[in-house]
This record gives sequence, structure tokens and C-alpha cells, in this order.
Amino acid sequence: MLSLLDAESEIWLAPAAGPKRKLPYSWELVRRRDALVGLNTGRANAILAEALAAKRVAELAGYASLRREVAYGRNSRVDFLLEDPARPPCYLEVKSVTMSRRAKLAEFPDSVTARGAKHLDELAEMAAAGARAVLFFLVQRADCRAVAVAADIDPHYAARLRNALTAGVEAISYCCKVTTEGIELDRTLPIRPSAAL
Repeated sequence: MLSLLDAESEIWLAPAAGPKRKLPYSWELVRRRDALVGLNTGRANAILAEALAAKRVAELAGYASLRREVAYGRNSRVDFLLEDPARPPCYLEVKSVTMSRRAKLAEFPDSVTARGAKHLDELAEMAAAGARAVLFFLVQRADCRAVAVAADIDPHYAARLRNALTAGVEAISYCCKVTTEGIELDRTLPIRPSAAL
């Protein structure tokens, strides 16, 4: 929640379903610098799945089928596996991005993420084996014009991302339109190698 919360923040909660939930509500949105930010990281995959079904992600078009949460690598699951008989499979990992410490710049990660670094290594292995491997930064806010790696927060993740890109992993970023009625994929964002704060 780095950069997102202060005593004045306006937030939105939604009733949480399921008997195993510890809390009765999920934190969905926060208003920050006059922009709504989607905080529920569990929604990122649903947002992208909806956009893929509607063929709104040109970079990922042309696949006949999509499967979710497919086992791969070393005891991991990839968020999406896109398949088509005429091309190599596409392993697609989604990262929900909410942090913005500087106006118009989204950043990932907002904390150290050993799991995220592991996913990068596994995507690099898929690319080396001849598959297509894609890291998708889904920025759940509309007030940013670029996304960058927060190397000051997790230098190991930044190094693993550089290695993965060198190994053939592709990185794609889109921001979202966020309202109190819903969140949907909007437009591509350029990716900077570092936030350089």
C-alpha cells in the first residue's frame, strides 16, 4: 500500500463472499491525487481475462484458447497459458500495479517479492525452451503515463527482470479505467527500466 494511504484517503469496500474469509469486507478502491486506484490484486487476472476475450490486447491476439492457473516451472502456476496449433504457447504472468510515488509514474513492485523474481526466472526458462513468455503489468489506475521498476525497493527483482528480458521474455503494460462501477483495461503504457528516484 506504499504511496496509497493516508488519514485523508477515501476508500471503497465490498462485502466479501465465502465462509473462509477472515474479514467481512474486501478493500477495493482508494482515491489518491484525484484518481481512483484499484487495490484488489485478485481482480487483475479477471480484468485481463475479460480484455483478452474481447480481443482488446493486440499484442496477445491470435491464440485459439486460453487456460488459467496452469502448472509449470518449479511448483508454480502461470496466470494464463495462451495456445494455438499454429504457434508456440504463450506463458503469461500478470502483475497488478498500484504504486505511484511520483506523478504520472506507476511502479512495481511495492515491496520485496521473492515470488515475483521466481516467476521471472521461470518465464525466462519457458522463453529459452522456445515458448513465448510475457510479463504483463496491469496498472489499476488511469493517472500514470509510464510504468517503471522500483529497483530501490527490490534490487533483486530488478536484476531478475533485466535477465528475463535478455532471455527473451516480453514485457507489456496497460493502464486501466477505474470507476466506482468497475475497472477495465484502457491503453498501453511505456515501460521504463527504472524509476530513477
